[in-house]
Amino acid sequence: MQLNNKRDQTLDPIIGTAWSGKHVVIILCHYLSNHVLSLSHSSAAPLEPHVPNCAETLSRFLSIGYSIEKVITLENGLVQYILVRS
Repeated sequence: MQLNNKRDQTLDPIIGTAWSGKHVVIILCHYLSNHVLSLSHSSAAPLEPHVPNCAETLSRFLSIGYSIEKVITLENGLVQYILVRS
């Protein structure tokens, strides 16, 4: 599949341009062991280095302005946190 080059250029971030949308980070943790299993994010999202400890990773993202949008309990002791920042 070939994409339109003009369209691709409009999606590229421009230096000095403020981001006007929401940033999203999704953190998957195992609540019994308190380990971060995965971390996904929108491409322009401001990030903090995550550590293996889930509570500390959540704390770091909350400290830079993210809020918890949703917490989803999954099977086998997994919890998914959806964080957003405007």
